[in-house]
Amino acid sequence: MKLIGVTGSIGSGKSTVASLLAEKGAIVVDADKIAREVIEPGKPAWSQVVERFGEEILNPDRTINRRKLGNIVFGNPSELELLNSIIHPPVIEEIDGIVEQAEKEFGDGKVVVIDAPLLIEVGLHKTCDLTVVVTADKDIRLGRLLSQGLSKKEAESRINAQEGKERLEREADVVIQNNDTLSELKEKVDSLWEQISQT
Repeated sequence: MKLIGVTGSIGSGKSTVASLLAEKGAIVVDADKIAREVIEPGKPAWSQVVERFGEEILNPDRTINRRKLGNIVFGNPSELELLNSIIHPPVIEEIDGIVEQAEKEFGDGKVVVIDAPLLIEVGLHKTCDLTVVVTADKDIRLGRLLSQGLSKKEAESRINAQEGKERLEREADVVIQNNDTLSELKEKVDSLWEQISQT
């Protein structure tokens, strides 16, 4: 089994790269999806988040309103660090379990992709055979976030919370620049897949 880590700043298109790899047959482990699952009502992390940030972050059905929570933590590094300290341990545990299961099930014959925004910060890249960092210029990332419905203030606070991620490129085995069209990105992923297949 080949384990590939894919990461990048918000709006860079890392999840698009991961989905293109899935189309080629890779199993994708989506850290953002797992992070949403670990804060579902009744889960231990849900209780910790609500205890720390208050019931005003809850929707009427008691689920956490991620936009409200994001508006609290983005732009406040200490609050973001606290939130990450609650969410990361169960997310990493879940990812480890999925990877372990895939290894048992598929042995050497499968590519597993971990799609994680904080892959390098939490050290998950150390377990990967190949670490891919997806980059895009700040104005392009901002435009992508605005098109997803965030206000300019919300988008900028999320981007600014991750400033300095360029330094992560030195941890990368492959850097994919995603400033252009989807077809150009597909060509880059084709080359990446070829590289993965040959290693």
